[in-house]
Amino acid sequence: MYREWAPDPAIAGRVTCLWTSTADSATTSLVVPDGCVDLIWGPDGPQVAGPDTGPKPVRMSPGDRYVGIRFRPGAVGEVFGVPVEALRDLRVPLAELGVLPELTVETMQEALTVQLRTAPGPDPAAPAIAAALRTGRSVAEVARDLGLGERQLHRRSLRAFGYGPKTLQRIVRFQRALRLARRGTALAEVAVASGYADQAHLANEVRRLAGVPLGRLLNRQ
Repeated sequence: MYREWAPDPAIAGRVTCLWTSTADSATTSLVVPDGCVDLIWGPDGPQVAGPDTGPKPVRMSPGDRYVGIRFRPGAVGEVFGVPVEALRDLRVPLAELGVLPELTVETMQEALTVQLRTAPGPDPAAPAIAAALRTGRSVAEVARDLGLGERQLHRRSLRAFGYGPKTLQRIVRFQRALRLARRGTALAEVAVASGYADQAHLANEVRRLAGVPLGRLLNRQ
């Protein structure tokens, strides 16, 4: 069972939600790219889940419980003491990063509130970068619209999100497609509205980013 709830208002500007997932039976949960960074408590202790570029299957035994705090895309900054690109596609034990005390689920929001005040913050342009790329315009067009050179956009995207603008664009487009498909939108319409060339392009991208067909991915949600 999975559920989400809103974070404390003190961290809501940087954190999109808190969540918990509990396995009633042996199962494999599929984590797909969403541009986010999570701090997670699970059977192996607290760890940081960096921004993913591909699917991450998580095997869960009956009774396993995970609790997490999810940062908004581009909002993590250096709260964990390292650039976000250093966490890309990784799961790093919190103790190895050495920037936060041995947190518990009960104390995590209070401790993060303090850390967020002192750690280097996110790029204030990150939301605008993600929003512009979500429209489907080319990286060159987005850079021009934001008043940036393409190399500068690449550096800022890498620093804020953990990957360059082309990868970020694929991920935000993929997430938009998932949201529309979950609402019951016809897949041909999903493809057009999300900026794909056609439904086949959508299907291929979903397989690359999620590792499974869209129908199977939707059934997992």
